[in-house]
Amino acid sequence: MKFIKILILSLLFLYATGIQAQQKHVLYSPDHKIEVTLSIADSVYYTVKVDQKDLISASAIALDVDGKSKWKVAKTSRVKHNDVLHPVVWQKSKDVADVYNQLRLDFNNGLALEWKAFDNGVSWRWLSKIKGDFLVRSETAKFNFKGSGKAWYPQEEQFFSHNEREYKNYTLNQLDDKKLASLPALFQVGDVKLLLTESDLFNYAGMWLRGTGKGGVRGVFPAYPKVKAITSDRDEQVKQREDYLAKANAEQNFPWRVIMVAREDKDILVNQMPYLLGRPSTGDFSWVKPGKVQWDWWHYNNVYEVDFKAGINNDTYKYYIDVASKYGIEYVLLDEGWCDTRDLMKQAPGIDVAELAVYAKSKNVDLLLWSSWLVLDKQLDMALDQFQKWGIKGIKVDFMQRDDQEMVNYYEKVAIAAAKRKLLVDFHGAYKPTGWLRTYPNIMTSEGVLGNEISKFAGSITPSHTATLPFTRMAAGPMDFTPGGMRNVHKKEWAAAPSEPMTLGTRCNQMAMYVIYESPLQMLCDIPTHYLKEPQSMEFIKAVPAVWAKTVALNGKVGEYVTMARQAANGDWYLGAMTDWTGRDFELSLSFLSEGEYEMQVWKDGINADKNAKDFKMETLKVNRNTPLRIKLASGGGYVARLIKR
Repeated sequence: MKFIKILILSLLFLYATGIQAQQKHVLYSPDHKIEVTLSIADSVYYTVKVDQKDLISASAIALDVDGKSKWKVAKTSRVKHNDVLHPVVWQKSKDVADVYNQLRLDFNNGLALEWKAFDNGVSWRWLSKIKGDFLVRSETAKFNFKGSGKAWYPQEEQFFSHNEREYKNYTLNQLDDKKLASLPALFQVGDVKLLLTESDLFNYAGMWLRGTGKGGVRGVFPAYPKVKAITSDRDEQVKQREDYLAKANAEQNFPWRVIMVAREDKDILVNQMPYLLGRPSTGDFSWVKPGKVQWDWWHYNNVYEVDFKAGINNDTYKYYIDVASKYGIEYVLLDEGWCDTRDLMKQAPGIDVAELAVYAKSKNVDLLLWSSWLVLDKQLDMALDQFQKWGIKGIKVDFMQRDDQEMVNYYEKVAIAAAKRKLLVDFHGAYKPTGWLRTYPNIMTSEGVLGNEISKFAGSITPSHTATLPFTRMAAGPMDFTPGGMRNVHKKEWAAAPSEPMTLGTRCNQMAMYVIYESPLQMLCDIPTHYLKEPQSMEFIKAVPAVWAKTVALNGKVGEYVTMARQAANGDWYLGAMTDWTGRDFELSLSFLSEGEYEMQVWKDGINADKNAKDFKMETLKVNRNTPLRIKLASGGGYVARLIKR
């Protein structure tokens, strides 16, 4: 009898677990063209279909919270959402459609799982309802791509990194466990592009990727620091890590795992999922002022044709301020060198920030100050209070080089402390943005990009690389690439010149970055002396804004070319086009314009731009929305235009 009872109980258990293993939940995008299917078994498994084609086969996701790894659904709920967001700081547009279908599964282990399906991607996040303190031991996040394809992969050596990487090309089956990558990373599966990143990263570790060796990738995470060592005036390295990812207490929402979907490459350019998934801001950020910034470090303060000794001194920075004022540039940045790197209160000889701030204000220019993260962490309140007294408007924080939970929390601490004093923030030596611009609109931009600063030392900032970034790193959020180089050369002429750097590609290629590249604090990297010698280029750079009311992606192919139209707050439209080392001809539609006539001011590659990269030509056209526009790009070339309604 006892045997029969055990047998019946065993059969009932197998039946129950069998039903549990077969539980499926389907979520569709609002247009019904993207389908996510969730299956519950030993983990949660998901699949993704786009246009009825399998792109991601069954892939496990799970969160190990103090061993709570059993998955039984206690409750399901669904939401259809249709709204319009109005960002405090515009990036791609002044209005952002927020339209998605949501599925939430509440499990009986204290965890919940939310999925959102947009028409241009899907995302999921974990939520905890656990009371009291707990540890996240591990997270499983797999992406098993279906079929053949390729990757644009920002390969890394280790978790300690500036995340300034070239995007390497691999086939999916070449992605083995030795290939570590930071985010965002781009994949082509069949004819569709999938871009992976994350949003709403707070009080947790950042996600990285490793290949599976089976045509996919999996999320990996830096564990919580156990032993650290300060190795310089700016570097703190983790020597030993704990056996968990994060400490938490009470209820917590974990980061969104984001899969952008692009049927055409240009679709990536207008995808705003990281912003949409960011936590909404609280408090007043109406004081935040986007703008352009005159930068000093790129050329080591090497101004010339002046009557003073150039260097890190007040005379030089007053010159920067004068040039910024002449061209309506909102900010001047004092980068490394203005102070002792171990004491922000100890200014360099020849520098008086208080005097400079008063002078800048008289010229309608504001100042930003650089700091390494390490000294700022030690002097945070004292330093920011002093900056506020001086009249400083923002800070550039550098060399974090980590995104474990402890460092992620540092970013938020700085954002809050800066906002309290109405200071803008630019993070360098940083990981990618994760919806910051929505949560803390004073975080205007960040690096985490292989940018123009490398042109000082190496010829790796090629037109192919710069035509890749709009489809990869920029998809995560604003990037401080620092455009604006005036010494433009082709491959044969390039040489390292750290105090007067060269940039690869044409003058119009650099100018187009002011339209293509998004950064509400947009840098001018070159020597002010150069800008004074280039009045025609400065006519454009002076006019072009740092934020946009509307964006239209006209064409694009990853690593080859990109063309975008953007509308400014005053109603003017701007066109920007960039190409790799292949010259190209395009016919573009101006149908995005409203009815009426426009004056079109053009800066285009000159007839000799293939030989002399600085060669460009200006012209003025009369156009309307029905005018076919034919543009020609030189090798490494670019094109910009400003359209003013008459």
